[in-house]
Order: sequence, then structure tokens, then C-alpha cells
Amino acid sequence: MAPPRSAAYVRGVFTAIAPRYDFLNHLLSFNVDRSWRRSAVARLGWESKPDGTYLDLCAGTLDLAATLARRQGFRGRVIGADFAVAMLARGKKKAPHAVPVAADALQLPFPAARFDGALVGFGVRNLADIDGGLREAARVLKPGARFVVLDFTTPRFAPLRAVYLFYFRRILPTIGRLVSKHRDAYTYLPESVLAFPAPEALADRLRAAGFSRVGFERLTGGICALHYGTR
Repeated sequence: MAPPRSAAYVRGVFTAIAPRYDFLNHLLSFNVDRSWRRSAVARLGWESKPDGTYLDLCAGTLDLAATLARRQGFRGRVIGADFAVAMLARGKKKAPHAVPVAADALQLPFPAARFDGALVGFGVRNLADIDGGLREAARVLKPGARFVVLDFTTPRFAPLRAVYLFYFRRILPTIGRLVSKHRDAYTYLPESVLAFPAPEALADRLRAAGFSRVGFERLTGGICALHYGTR
């Protein structure tokens, strides 16, 4: 496994690929990423407080924030926090109730117990301190609020895992490099996924960060995992 990358490196990568990020997300996932985000929003339980304030952590181009903000019946506000300002700029008009805020997930500029729920899509594995980021998410959530984490994982079914790893290590970096024009951004992606804790281990770390009723489900044959916990 590759060693963790610095926050400066990660910020630089996402700043560089921001113009082509959405296009590549949909292309490289065969558009399945849209359904993963809908599943994450469905797990949030926002219906219990449709006029609440929610946090999209490591928000990137605000796709996840917009998915929540556009739900029928949602009347609240979604704060999209990310330290790569160029990513936020690409998504600031995606939904009227999604508000971009430049912020580091390890030092959020929000008071304790501020949010009625929070999500993070494909961002936790990019944190220089995963446990610190989970604790910070717990800090800004109200008691009883739901936290949802969506991220890649490695399939357990051996034939699918072999195809997945070949695609991740060989095909995805080549396409990503050609389209994004960035030398190693899409080499970093598979490295970060393979270094990321397995779903069972991440569930333990969510509990250690202060979450209860923790669980997870594997999506699309185990390519992606949807984690959830209650503050």
C-alpha cells in the first residue's frame, strides 16, 4: 500500500482536475455514481427534519449536496465544505439550497452540535488523519444526527475483485490521465482506495469516533460501501 499523501498534495490534485472531475466521475463509474449518491441521501434520514441544516463534508463539486437539496420535500440547507476551492467553484450553481464553504475537514469552522446530519462522498480516504476527521464530524453533529459515508472498497468475490483491480490499476489511470491531463491524479485514486480501511475496520473507527448504531452495506457487488452511524 502507498503511504498517506499530504493534505497539500491532495488539495493540489483536486484543484488541478476540477475542470474535468464531474465528467470523469460519470465516465469512469459508467454513471453508477449517481445511484450511489441517491443511496447515501436515502440513508441520511433527512425526512425527519426536512427544514434542517446538513453538512456535505469533502464536498468537491457539490454533487452529493445537490442530490440532497433537490429531493422532493427538502426545505433546508446543505453546507458543502471542502478545502479545494476550485472544486467548490465548479459546483456552486448545482442547487439553490447547496452553499459552498471553504473549510478543512480536520478543522471545521462550525460550532459543536451545529448540523442535523452529515454526508461525505468519496472523501474520507483522502484525509491525512481519518480518525481526526471522523471525530470532527461527530463534534459538529447534533445528538441523534445521522452520519453517512460513501466510498470505494474492494469486492470480496474473487473474479469480480480481479476485474475490478485490473480496471483500477490499468484502465482507469490511463483514461484519467488522458482526459484530465494530470500526470498522476488517477494513479493516486486506486492507491488511496487500496490503502483505505475495509468496511468492517471503518465501522470500528466510526464507533471509536463517537458514533452509535453503526452499520454498512456494500453496493454494486462490493465496489462501493455505504456506512452510517448516529451521533
